[in-house]
Amino acid sequence: MVSHSVWIVGTSRSGKTARLVEQFCNWVKSENQYTESFYTKKTGRKKGAYVPEFLYLKQIEPGVLVLAANDDNRRELGDIIVTSTLGKYPVRAKTPLGFFQDEVILFWPLLINSLNLKAQFPVRLRPETEQELATKLWRPQLDEEILRIAGVNESRLVRRILDLLQLAAYSGVPCEDIAQILARGLGENTTTLEPEFLASLLLDWRNWCLERGLLTYGIITELYSQHLLSDRNYQQHLTKRYQAILADDVDDYPSVARLLFDLLLDRGAVGAFSYNPDGAVRLGLGADPKYLEGLAERCRVEILSGPPPESLSEQLTKQMVELVTEPMVLLSLPKTVYSIQTTSRAQLLRQTAEEIANAIQSQQVQAEEVAIIAPGLDAIARYTLVEILVKQNIPVESLNDQRPLISSPVIRALLTMLALVYPGLGRLVDRDAVAEMLVVLSRKQQLPENSTDAMNRVSTTDAMNRVSTTDAMNRVSTNIDPVRAGLIADYCFVPHPDRPNLLPVSTFERWDRIGYAATTAYNEILEWLEQQRSQQELRLIPSPISLLDRAIQRFLWNGSNLPYEQLAALRELLETAQHYWEIDTRLRQIAPVETTPHTTIIEFIQLLRRGTITANPYPVRPIGGARKAVTLATIFQYRSSRRSHRWHFWLDAGSPLWAKGGAATLFGAPFFLRDRLGEPWTAEEEKLAEEQRLQRILTDLLSRVSERVYLCHSDLAVNGQEQLGPLLPLVNACVTVISESTEKFRSPTS
Repeated sequence: MVSHSVWIVGTSRSGKTARLVEQFCNWVKSENQYTESFYTKKTGRKKGAYVPEFLYLKQIEPGVLVLAANDDNRRELGDIIVTSTLGKYPVRAKTPLGFFQDEVILFWPLLINSLNLKAQFPVRLRPETEQELATKLWRPQLDEEILRIAGVNESRLVRRILDLLQLAAYSGVPCEDIAQILARGLGENTTTLEPEFLASLLLDWRNWCLERGLLTYGIITELYSQHLLSDRNYQQHLTKRYQAILADDVDDYPSVARLLFDLLLDRGAVGAFSYNPDGAVRLGLGADPKYLEGLAERCRVEILSGPPPESLSEQLTKQMVELVTEPMVLLSLPKTVYSIQTTSRAQLLRQTAEEIANAIQSQQVQAEEVAIIAPGLDAIARYTLVEILVKQNIPVESLNDQRPLISSPVIRALLTMLALVYPGLGRLVDRDAVAEMLVVLSRKQQLPENSTDAMNRVSTTDAMNRVSTTDAMNRVSTNIDPVRAGLIADYCFVPHPDRPNLLPVSTFERWDRIGYAATTAYNEILEWLEQQRSQQELRLIPSPISLLDRAIQRFLWNGSNLPYEQLAALRELLETAQHYWEIDTRLRQIAPVETTPHTTIIEFIQLLRRGTITANPYPVRPIGGARKAVTLATIFQYRSSRRSHRWHFWLDAGSPLWAKGGAATLFGAPFFLRDRLGEPWTAEEEKLAEEQRLQRILTDLLSRVSERVYLCHSDLAVNGQEQLGPLLPLVNACVTVISESTEKFRSPTS
């Protein structure tokens, strides 16, 4: 029997997604033809305008489930499908985990009955809150001896244990079987904790969350795979709602996704799946490409040709892979590969940025056609590259720049403001924090001279896309500069554990040195703080979230258009705070605790000050056209985004992290792959896995570059150690070399 489902195999940029959309359009077309023929046969009439629309969508009408590996790809794929079909068909575009979450919440009453849970609406825990609550629950059991055996600090150990629950759920393994799988996989390894101990912690955590209606990604996935997907009532609803499924890049899906696909196909649904053998970006982070590949046996397989001819994959992949796997081979790379070699990493960062600036300014390449890709981007590298390029009026876009919220001065200022309004938070404030708050809250929006003419000369699209133009149009000045802010903090700030205070500026004997503008701005801040304190005492401020919103409206927004990065940070803060207080309210409803009135605020501020990276706000990208900027990303971020560029700069080409793919593999990940559940992971298997991952990275990246690759290598890493990573043979095989010994830095074409 010929299957109507399609399994599309192809390398990066081979047209898999386009073929997926084409397949869906073919289904729609053939369904319309079938329904028209059926209608004519039954009624003796041909299709007319009066025939109801749903009659021609007899099979596809219930809906189409569209899945993508990550949220950015989901939006793009959903938009393409809706555009291709003119929005006539109900399409639901989700990521696999997003779909599981929606289904668990939608059918929560079903789970309440089957698991005897308390009847309360579920609340999802964000990762930062999940880790904090798990730490509090487990702290009595995670003593110094446990931490010594684990060899990591408390925060890292808690995250590692929580990841085990997530990995087990992704592979379709119930929480009760984790101990058995770990025991088989770890064997006699004495450097790790007892599997039974880890499993008991996870069982306690899962039960604790379910009693309170709290859901993590791991718990959501387990509930869906172990309870919901096997429920007959749910299966009937699922198959009625979806009779077609499209899944893009299934090589990045967890194992449980195949359980969903098998169920739908068994019930008569038709499917189209795309698979990239050189993908598997999330292997080691929950994906199981080998298990998903078994789905091809149920489909008609289509193999697409290689990447587009303008990519360097066909020209370079074989040579580079041979050089990496057999370093003794004497090969020289073609002139499309250049190397930038220096002794120190600082010099490497500077020369890389200057090479990019020279190429863009000489119009060899546009900013949006350049990508800087690194196995890992530390703060120094990110700052150096951005600083040099922005000074040359070249904007830079960092992909998924997940820095801690506390790294933003605006966020630190708002947290300091909270500590000055609410009592009992005085130990969280110092003079430096107060000075920074005064600078941030005294900023004033000013348009530069002749800004109207400048705005008239720049089109709306350019104003949205060019960071330099946006900065010029929204130049921000401050009424209190850092020096004056420091003086005010030194003489007017009164520390106190319960009621820290700011005195009038006249307390400073030489307050005339502050100046009129700074004095006026300080008095406005002082007056506003006093007003908020009095309202807080009268309980007129509903929550700290309301106070944060007031401060943003009064001092930061002020009728102006904030830069996107700053707006995203503020939105992230408000979303995080709202989530934090929502969880706190739920916990207090379940088990009221006697604490000081503002303990939650203290814990929230301390959570952010520990450098917690919170979830990205929604939407995570600016509205409008793509930014005309140089792309800066890690290997993992770049491959996940599915982008392509004319020029690539592979930073830290000598780093050993290239074999890791730019993302750390989760502890225990190999034990939960479906084809080897619980089998030990040997050193030889780890070495082979790194070699295969490196080959996939090279193949994938070369498919995403069309003109040049720059291998940027420094002999010494940041810590001063010599860099002898797996890509070093490629650096040595380059014919064209740009080094720090060059008398005058030049472009490669000069």
